[in-house]
Amino acid sequence: MSTPSPEGVIPELFRGLFDDAAVFPPGNLPVAEAVPAHRAHRAAWYAEAVGPFLCGAGRLGELTAVAAGGAVVKDAVSAEGAADTEGVVGASDAPLRIGLVLPGGSAELASALAAAAPFELAGVELATRDAAEAVAELDRLLPPHVPAAVELPRELLRGDGLDAVLDVLVDSPYRAKFRTGGLAAEAFPDEEELAAFLTGCARRGLPYKCTAGLHNAVRHTDPRTGFEHHGFLNVLLAAQETDLRAAAAILAERDGEVLAKAARTLTDRQVTVIRNSFTAFGTCSIAEPLGDLAALGLLSSPDPLSQEDR
Repeated sequence: MSTPSPEGVIPELFRGLFDDAAVFPPGNLPVAEAVPAHRAHRAAWYAEAVGPFLCGAGRLGELTAVAAGGAVVKDAVSAEGAADTEGVVGASDAPLRIGLVLPGGSAELASALAAAAPFELAGVELATRDAAEAVAELDRLLPPHVPAAVELPRELLRGDGLDAVLDVLVDSPYRAKFRTGGLAAEAFPDEEELAAFLTGCARRGLPYKCTAGLHNAVRHTDPRTGFEHHGFLNVLLAAQETDLRAAAAILAERDGEVLAKAARTLTDRQVTVIRNSFTAFGTCSIAEPLGDLAALGLLSSPDPLSQEDR
């Protein structure tokens, strides 16, 4: 990262970082629009930055019907401004790679796995209040080649609860998952709470993904809602820290140039450590994070995203 990446090349720090959560709030893109948009992302110059298409268990039937149609719609991504599907050859022919999101926990696992059979299953994200029970059910039902992430409510991850949950997961093949935002102010953890999770995982060598509220690279206050949003670049840089105060300080940084400079000076080894820890996050926009990286000089685009598109 010490030198700029060539035009159109996704730096290792950002490869596979952005899971496509277009159908989830606050984006709420209809499945019929989100599928061709995702196929366009996967055929675009920035495809290496894009993870799987995230789908809740309750929408698999709808997803199956839309995917079976196979039609690529011109300008399907115009709502995001990230790509135009015109000229994309065979984008509808590739198997749709999905991440299966199970808000109902282990009870949904068996039926959801069966319903997801038509797709390439990239992973499972399972919400639970009992980490040990979730691990046992994943061990029992999940195909061995499919990764999974386990999410517990934030109120169960405070104090001694965090260590207990992370200790369960570190002895399993599964990642942790942490919610970094939502539709209300209380859904956003402060720097200390997020730092406790990040450093707890770092000390154990436990990988994790995040979800919600990380659409932008740099920490900021949303002018419309007043919500305090973490920046995904802040989280990336904090992911290598095992010291709580150091991680919290990085998460609190609001100067994009400071963060960009720190990202440019990362060694290859540091990038590997960071991405082995912070593996991905769900975002309802693919264009927004890419646009932020381009504006910070961390991504050189052959087809720059205009402010109007974003």
